[in-house]
Amino acid sequence: MANILIVDDSAALREVLREVLSDAGHDVGEAGNGLVAERMCKQKGYDLVITDIFMPEKEGMATIRDLRKSHPKLKILAISGGDSVTEPDTFMNLALRYGADGILSKPFEHAVLLKEVGRLLRSPRV
Repeated sequence: MANILIVDDSAALREVLREVLSDAGHDVGEAGNGLVAERMCKQKGYDLVITDIFMPEKEGMATIRDLRKSHPKLKILAISGGDSVTEPDTFMNLALRYGADGILSKPFEHAVLLKEVGRLLRSPRV
């Protein structure tokens, strides 16, 4: 159905998301941070990137901003559980301003993820 890249520093979360998305028929790649994700996006055409906000080496906001510049039609879904001080909504709204097309706060149900992925893949990116 679609080529999707999951970007998160948690290998366990990437594995779960990969299984959910693969079971739904998608081709799924994984990256542990934004630097790896950017390299992968240059090598392969992805339809959607699902990226965490807080990661080492290159965090999600910079990843969203840079992917939006280099791949303007790429769909981007930001995911985050926030940090110990700030509510997740603060970062999610900022992610939208940086260029994300959708947001999900962790934890989320698999059905919610699949619904949002479907919505993003159906909607045109102008």
